Amino acid sequence: MNFVFLSLQRINTDRESTSTGLAKELSNQQHKVLYVNPPINRKTWFASDNDKFINEHIREIKDQKDGLIEISPNLYRLNTHCILESINWIPNTMIFSVVNKINNKRLAREILKSTQKLDMDNFILINDKDMFNSFYLKELLKPKAYIYLDRDKTVVMDYWKRHGTKLEPKLIRKSDAVICNSYDFEKYNRQFNQDSYYIGNGVDLGLFDVKNQYEIPNELKNIPKPVIGYVGALLSLRLDIDLMFSSAVNNPDKSFVFIGPEDDDFAKSKLHELENVYFLGKRHKNIVPAYINYFDVCINPQIVNEVTIGNFPLKIVEYLSLGKPVVAIETNTMNELFPEVTYIAKNQPEFDRLIDKAIREDSDEKRERRVNFTKQFSWNKVANNVLAVIKKIENRK
Repeated sequence: MNFVFLSLQRINTDRESTSTGLAKELSNQQHKVLYVNPPINRKTWFASDNDKFINEHIREIKDQKDGLIEISPNLYRLNTHCILESINWIPNTMIFSVVNKINNKRLAREILKSTQKLDMDNFILINDKDMFNSFYLKELLKPKAYIYLDRDKTVVMDYWKRHGTKLEPKLIRKSDAVICNSYDFEKYNRQFNQDSYYIGNGVDLGLFDVKNQYEIPNELKNIPKPVIGYVGALLSLRLDIDLMFSSAVNNPDKSFVFIGPEDDDFAKSKLHELENVYFLGKRHKNIVPAYINYFDVCINPQIVNEVTIGNFPLKIVEYLSLGKPVVAIETNTMNELFPEVTYIAKNQPEFDRLIDKAIREDSDEKRERRVNFTKQFSWNKVANNVLAVIKKIENRK
């Protein structure tokens, strides 16, 4: 079977997502996969704050290098060379859609060239949340099936809100199926498309494997125990800074270690003034397990809002796969999937109490139970769930 992925997330960077993990697994199962990285728009072309992966894409365009490369057996990456117009400033959605179709046509032409070069005449297109650049690709590319992947509530964010609130429901309706990595997203999408299915989420269980021998990172060696740790982007939209500050203040006998890039709110927060708080910055995904392995308790102090209430926090599975006790703020997904293997807090005082309880109750038996629990979150299982959805589509046709 042939697959074309379009996503907001680039492949082969220092992070993974549902779409990158799924694409790699499908290629491992001998399906041919073309993964199209996010295209460059005119604003990004002239921006000075792009990350290194976007800059590599721009250099590739300037040097006129072939954007299509094989990155592993059966898995191909396409960096498109067309420059899309930056149009999100347009206030009227009807006018936006007219210009957006021009962008979609530019993108479609390059994708078609690559699919023809790879002899992928008949393919499944999976669109991972790119509701603008991929809005018309079902009509333009005429795939065997068009599947929308919903993994985050982006439509409530400022960039997507203006046009996304109108366009995403239309995109969901015309998709042949919608696959979701949380039950909340499945419920949301079924308002518009009854062929919406929960497929779960995956973790690289080979990377996050408790059997691996992890050396203690040098920067952790002098940090006093117990260590309460968090790994991931430090964004005020998703995390409760006030809760984190209060927990650190109320627990001076514990060290709080945060690994990940900070937004402006975190960078300016009073957390930086506390002696028992350590910001270590971003670390490559391949060495993250060594840091988690040193934590005594892993936390997910989410702020509860439209973005977080129904999302699937993949870091929870990463923590558990290394046998770590986990304390998290209550969300729908935490209650649905993780109540038996994590400590779920409703508020800040309970969060503190559960950290103490997690340290006190930890045992070899509990660690083994957590590791065994995470085996259900393999990419193989997620890929098989997607293939089952495709079979339903084919049977329906």
